[in-house]
Amino acid sequence: MEWTPDGGEPPPAGAAALLLLAGGVEGTGLDLLARIPPSLPRYLIGAAPDHRLAATAVSSGARDYFALPEDLEILRRSLERDAREWRGRMEGQRFAAEEQESTGFGVIVGRSPAIRAALEQAARVAPHRDVTVLIGGETGTGKELLARALHYHSPRAAAPFVEINCAAIPANLLESELFGHERGAFTGAIASKPGLFEMANGGTVFLDEIGNLPLELQPKLLRALESREIRRVGGQQARAVNVRVIGATHVDLPAAVGRGEFRQDLYYRLNVVALALPPLRDREGDIELLAETFTTRLASQYGLPVPPLSTEVRGALRAHNWPGNVRELKNAIERALVLSPPGTLRPQELWTPVAEALPSRGRLPFPARLQEITLAAVRAMLDMTGGNKSEAARRLGISRPRLQRVLDGKSDE
Repeated sequence: MEWTPDGGEPPPAGAAALLLLAGGVEGTGLDLLARIPPSLPRYLIGAAPDHRLAATAVSSGARDYFALPEDLEILRRSLERDAREWRGRMEGQRFAAEEQESTGFGVIVGRSPAIRAALEQAARVAPHRDVTVLIGGETGTGKELLARALHYHSPRAAAPFVEINCAAIPANLLESELFGHERGAFTGAIASKPGLFEMANGGTVFLDEIGNLPLELQPKLLRALESREIRRVGGQQARAVNVRVIGATHVDLPAAVGRGEFRQDLYYRLNVVALALPPLRDREGDIELLAETFTTRLASQYGLPVPPLSTEVRGALRAHNWPGNVRELKNAIERALVLSPPGTLRPQELWTPVAEALPSRGRLPFPARLQEITLAAVRAMLDMTGGNKSEAARRLGISRPRLQRVLDGKSDE
């Protein structure tokens, strides 16, 4: 697309400036280069090959010099490349805008002083692109939502947001997931693979449940945070990465440091800015507000009429302690909405019935050996938490590795 810098309208988005050397006067096109916005691809076009002129044009700000008709095909490919790059930038900006709208601070619903204070702190942190953030809070309080909001309100918003749950991946695979591996690094590594740090380059890495990061991996994460370099499994070359790290955990990390389960130096490196999300029971007035929001959203999702929240439902919601926090509330509303007659929300449908008798899992055996009682307690808590081992360990007051040892029947001494 041609545009003449005549002082009129600015160039259209995605345009390119083609400057013609008319009548063999070389200075004509070169003089115009300075009058064209640097964001616009600029090409100089002449009638004959001239290496000295080409070098002068590039040093003056042109992308290239083409002699026509010999270089016509090269010029066409260059313009097509510019068009692809521009479309890619526009698509990236559009996607970032859509993500920000759907994952920004506005989607974290709440008017209570506790949640507003947490969000105000987060909004002050977001613009600082390199600050490491550690988000604390019980399971289900919305730590992932807050991490996304931090990313999409930061200068890194157009780059990837990559997340990983450190408790959900076996320890022997987690290093490869985080840092990648080279071909032949281990059995099954038939090709090189970049890790999440490389995939997130320019953006954000969200390490959920970082309190469950295996102890042997913690020095490698610390080195990546301090040097901004990673080394793939089986690789010798250090690779620079430009990422912001956001960690989240429900684990009491200072207590884990005291138990020797988490490195003190890594804790201090992660804890540059600490944000704490309050549990739902401490968010006065937010339970009913969230319930109304979830009811409206979910009814629309399922094509159902939006039911009112009756006095009985509101009373039931206020009376519950919500150990699973916002996630538990959303699940309860969804369950009641689906099971109740259309247009209603029955309070009895909010809760999952608990079986009267679960021989080895619901009731603690007694009298019995201590190992059997411990195993039954762990299984009962897993039933209550829907199989969430991290949450079960938190409620039992033990570490997740210890919980796993009990399930595996290994001695806990």
